[in-house]
Amino acid sequence: QVQLVESGGGLVQAGGSLRLSCTASGRTISSYAMGWFRQAPGKEREFVSGISWSGGSTAYADSAKGRFTISRDNAKNTVDLQMNSLKPEDTAVYYCAARRTTILPTFRFGYDSWGQGTQVSVSS
Repeated sequence: QVQLVESGGGLVQAGGSLRLSCTASGRTISSYAMGWFRQAPGKEREFVSGISWSGGSTAYADSAKGRFTISRDNAKNTVDLQMNSLKPEDTAVYYCAARRTTILPTFRFGYDSWGQGTQVSVSS
């Protein structure tokens, strides 16, 4: 299995930006679909964005469309999530996920490798 480590979380004011990074080890992610999920206190873990193994397909939750951008660098074994125009409701722990597949899952059980998460807090 691939090991995933997230970084880049922090505290930011509403309207600000953060860039999350996910670094993979153990396997090359070039044949993996990659996703970002988030979980706020007392809520279910929800899909935020995903990118296919080639980078040719991306998907976003409605809450992320127009504000977040996912990208990947297979040579560096990394996946990033650029988050702009952040809102207090974006506050959550953000998780990177992976699955060796040619499809692009947009649901939690479509992924089988997970990072430990990074906290994003947006103040109003």
